[in-house]
Amino acid sequence: MFKKILIANRGEIACRVAATARRMAIRTVAVYSDADAHANHVRACDESVHLGGSAPKDSYLRWQKILEAAKATGAEAVHPGYGFLSENEEFAQACADAGLVFIGPPPSAIKAMGLKAESKQLMEKAGVPLVPGYHGHDQEPALLQREADRIGYPVLIKASAGGGGKGMRAVDKAEDFAAALASCQREAINSFGDDAVLIEKYVQRPRHIEIQVFGDTHGNYVYLFERDCSVQRRHQKVLEEAPAPGMTEAMRKQMGEAAVAAARAVNYVGAGTVEFIVEQREPSAAPGRPKQASAPTGGSEDTSVPSVGAGQPEMNFFFMEMNTRLQVEHPVTEAITGLDLVEWQLRVASGEPLPAKQQELQVHGHAIEARICAENPDNNFLPATGTLRVYRKPQATAFQRSRVRIDDGVREGGEISPFYDSMIAKLIVHGSTRDEALARLDAALAQVQIVGVSTNVQFLRGILATESFSKANLDTALIERERAVLFDREALGLPLAAAAAITRTLITERPAGAPDPFERRDGWRAMGEYRRHFDFEFRGAEQAALLTYKRDGSLWLEAGGAQGPLVVGQFPSGEFEVEFAGTRQTLDVHLDGATAHVFASKGATKITTIDRLAHAGDTHAEGGRLTAPMPGKVVSFAVKAGDKVSRGQPLAVMEAMKMEHTIAAPADGTVEELMFSPGEQVAEGDELLRMAAAAA
Repeated sequence: MFKKILIANRGEIACRVAATARRMAIRTVAVYSDADAHANHVRACDESVHLGGSAPKDSYLRWQKILEAAKATGAEAVHPGYGFLSENEEFAQACADAGLVFIGPPPSAIKAMGLKAESKQLMEKAGVPLVPGYHGHDQEPALLQREADRIGYPVLIKASAGGGGKGMRAVDKAEDFAAALASCQREAINSFGDDAVLIEKYVQRPRHIEIQVFGDTHGNYVYLFERDCSVQRRHQKVLEEAPAPGMTEAMRKQMGEAAVAAARAVNYVGAGTVEFIVEQREPSAAPGRPKQASAPTGGSEDTSVPSVGAGQPEMNFFFMEMNTRLQVEHPVTEAITGLDLVEWQLRVASGEPLPAKQQELQVHGHAIEARICAENPDNNFLPATGTLRVYRKPQATAFQRSRVRIDDGVREGGEISPFYDSMIAKLIVHGSTRDEALARLDAALAQVQIVGVSTNVQFLRGILATESFSKANLDTALIERERAVLFDREALGLPLAAAAAITRTLITERPAGAPDPFERRDGWRAMGEYRRHFDFEFRGAEQAALLTYKRDGSLWLEAGGAQGPLVVGQFPSGEFEVEFAGTRQTLDVHLDGATAHVFASKGATKITTIDRLAHAGDTHAEGGRLTAPMPGKVVSFAVKAGDKVSRGQPLAVMEAMKMEHTIAAPADGTVEELMFSPGEQVAEGDELLRMAAAAA
């Protein structure tokens, strides 16, 4: 076994690998960028080496610098984590040439599976079922358009060298194909340095089910069952679970054997994931429907996919791609198997055989993972940056067979920068049944408190509460299908939000241990009643509340159409107890400037106090500006000075946190001036262009 390894990654996956290495008495070397000089993964390792600037191209993608660090520190092997260099065959080969073990598959396997078109051709030869599509080398746009027309809409354009939802566009009709292709190719070049694409039939009601596979250098292969990753936004996963709901043992075996056949076809070594797109069809389809071809692994003559269960849709599966690395969602597989997949990686990379045979592996219970991200779901999941002023998380247990597990690489006071992925943490729960796991995940998410950046925590809780997810009616359109209940939702409401903000103000104004009533700043009067006005901004609208201090010392509140006594208190733990409008709630309230962030068991919200005196001189006559909603890079402008534009028309494209974002015109008007050039970096709030509004 290795004595020292270098972890060529950052964030939660670097911390995760370091934890297993420490348990196995393996010393670790971290690498870091300027932005990560004080990051958790640096502290989690035994020593660290600085790579360069904050941008990945200046640090985590500088593989020559990483090899130098490994040699200088005496590391014997390199663990690439996921992302960055984890699927770069040139880096894997360079490790071997330098006498270092690459903790992953051989370069030949990475190359074979790295290009989607070539891997599809390889899988077709291996007998693994494929989605109808075009996987050829000719990338002439006119030819691609003809192929899309031949396949039939809707189609999916995918970057051949892509992954993680980057360089992917769904196209519903022929006239939209050219623009979608150009956007896809541009994003592919920026993310992977290769603009080749493939085109596939866009499967209706698809589920995304993947199989965890492992191979060793002795020719042994196993599959560690499946994960359902159907709940996605922007083609990126939001919730993952194992096992897949509705999966029969027969279909699990068939998909597992197909995944092993895919791994064998490229002589795979280590941890890998074979991803399948699963087409759901209504049960009892017309007689004579085509049978699903199975991988050549031996077995029954009948190759049809078994139905999922009585009254459930039948499923056909098709190979989508193979990820030649450890996946973000690997913890749910660990939870249901009781295994440490990083330990398996280390043992296989050191030359040991797989620790278990297929017949020894079993599924235990159900696990679900939620990706907690810095983003705004109500604004097209726009990534967010900032300081984690408050970062509270549920109590976790040991990660193997844990009931609640948190994988993260951040801490309170840390920065969420624009240079890397927006994921803050992964919250994983395990239960004996899916219902138990679902309830446990919601309870754990209720304990997450983050202030300083927008997050998707409440959105995740909303997904769990939908009928589609709770009843396992899963497909990749679930979020869009449940849009009416998922977006712009408010869990607590104005009356409770105002009561919480006022309670926080009253507690702050009532100094502890001040017996002199004249030292109090909470509106106390020697006689008579006192009425106090509060102005708030709540969910984009101005609101007012009226607090009355009664002669007997009690409080009376009118807010959000509700009125009644307000009873407040504070626990030694710092939580508040608020009783108003017939309900009593235990709350956490954190102030960030004038904004009170309110957290309760049933949800969270925020409400901002408006100081009329502070804003008395403000003017809003500026108008005509379009500013960057986040730090990032200007990719392109779709307009020039003098152009007339209509409301909703695309004006510019920005890139931030590995994603492209389109800036659209807020109203009809004329472009007056472009303030930046493509390729330039911009800060949040920078003016991108100026517009003159159209005459009324």
